[in-house]
Amino acid sequence: MVKKILLLIPLFAICCFLFPPLVRADCPASDYDCQITDLQRAIDALAPAHEKNKGDLMVLKKQVAALDSKLAVISKSLVTIEVNLTKRGRELETAKSVFEAKTSENYKRLRFFDPLAPFFFADSMSDFFRELTYRRRVVEENNRLVTDYLTELDKLKTDKANLEKTKLSLAAAKKTVGEKANFLQVEVDKVQTYINQVTAKQQELSALKAGGFSTSVGDTPGTLEPCSGAPGSSNFCDPGFRPAFAAFSFGAPHRTGMSQYGALGRAKSGQSAETILSAYYQGSTLVKDYPSPATIGVTGFGRISFEENYLLGIYEIPESWGDSGGYEALKAQAVAARTYALAVTNNGAGTICTTEACQVYKSALKSGKWAQAVRDTRGWVLKKDGALTKTYYASTSGGFTISQWGWSGIKDASGDWPSTSFEKIGGSPWFYKGWYKSRGGATCGRVSPWLTGVEMADILNAWKVVSQGGGDVSRVSPVGGCWGGNPYSQSELQNIGGFSSVNSVSIIYSNDGYTLKVNFGTNKGDVSIDGSELKKAFNLRAPGYIGIKSSLFNIEKL
Repeated sequence: MVKKILLLIPLFAICCFLFPPLVRADCPASDYDCQITDLQRAIDALAPAHEKNKGDLMVLKKQVAALDSKLAVISKSLVTIEVNLTKRGRELETAKSVFEAKTSENYKRLRFFDPLAPFFFADSMSDFFRELTYRRRVVEENNRLVTDYLTELDKLKTDKANLEKTKLSLAAAKKTVGEKANFLQVEVDKVQTYINQVTAKQQELSALKAGGFSTSVGDTPGTLEPCSGAPGSSNFCDPGFRPAFAAFSFGAPHRTGMSQYGALGRAKSGQSAETILSAYYQGSTLVKDYPSPATIGVTGFGRISFEENYLLGIYEIPESWGDSGGYEALKAQAVAARTYALAVTNNGAGTICTTEACQVYKSALKSGKWAQAVRDTRGWVLKKDGALTKTYYASTSGGFTISQWGWSGIKDASGDWPSTSFEKIGGSPWFYKGWYKSRGGATCGRVSPWLTGVEMADILNAWKVVSQGGGDVSRVSPVGGCWGGNPYSQSELQNIGGFSSVNSVSIIYSNDGYTLKVNFGTNKGDVSIDGSELKKAFNLRAPGYIGIKSSLFNIEKL
């Protein structure tokens, strides 16, 4: 499966500086691709929402800064207007005083002055009219000056009122955005505190339980593992006690891009490779005449022929699918493998690894249906926004792919989910499964994924500590000899959380493929737990290797 995530050695070095390397028992110390993939699983398992919250917080902080800047400009403008208002007010008072003085003088002159005097004493009629015109202009000029000052003063007052109003609006907006930013800051700090409290061993445990299995099909399909099935399935094992609870995951943690078993189910339902690709890689364009490079760099093999060697050595899905109604799925896989390899190597100039951290390549080249699919799709690639794109894929998405890494999630079913999911038609052994073994097959003494009522209550007490505080998060790990450390005993956790029994459980799924809420009936009454919070606590506390692999899961009760 194409994990395609952290391919940067510097990031690996940073992670190793912060935490000891999280190496599984089946991950050789020299296999850095494997270790890097494990580290990414740990990061993904801890906080996809944490990164979103941090991004949202950064946006809000930028908005607050922008509002602060605007408020500063407006405040400065208000100061300038205040100064102008004061200045104009003084000038208006001066003009008013002059006007009043002249008016008083004119009044006195008019009162004691015979209006006919200018006529009698003027040297000529022109002098008489000149005097009258002068007096009228003086009055008109005084009136104009006062009117202009009053008009300008009114305008300044209006400008001030508008700026004051804008300032209040911006202040209100800043308060609203600030409150949102403060809320997100609390959430980010809360998650960061949790991450800081979780030990490296807990991160290894969480990563292993959340993603410690191969999520591409490989060369042979998975088998129905005994005792991993739900009630009614052929691989169900009755635990022999009641009440019994088990977590069943829909698909794998990756769930992005193309589902390989979904593609098989679509092919068996009559869909072409083109239709399959358009369903999973929405927004992309299928190009059928792309000039592939002659060679590509492959880790451990140097530069090899791209079409006649590298693509023929891709071991991601079984060739046998081509003989059982799945040939169009092989063609879709060939296009996805070709496009991904070219996208991550800059059209073949760079180097690609040979493990599932990139996509699996082996030097034993295929010559059957897979080779035919590669040749039938020669020149076929997917582009998005005009460029080659990273075409992620995995074996099983649980009937929903998720929006991530540039791709939109889809409901991968022809009708109702989960009954008409294409992965069920394709026969995926990972579509709905209870996980209780490590990738290497270790069980830590467990024979099934089923938990007793006391163990389920213990996980709820762990959730209380992990998500609501009141205890030491670093001590929330499985009880028993498999993991060591100093975990809380069941009685210690019960003293903190208060849950001693669970009698019922129900699930609320989101419309886009997540477990939204898990509702439990307990000795403390009904409790509703966020799906991501329960998964986190479950994978830290569940006994042995029992774990939830997907963000889409169910809790069954017997």
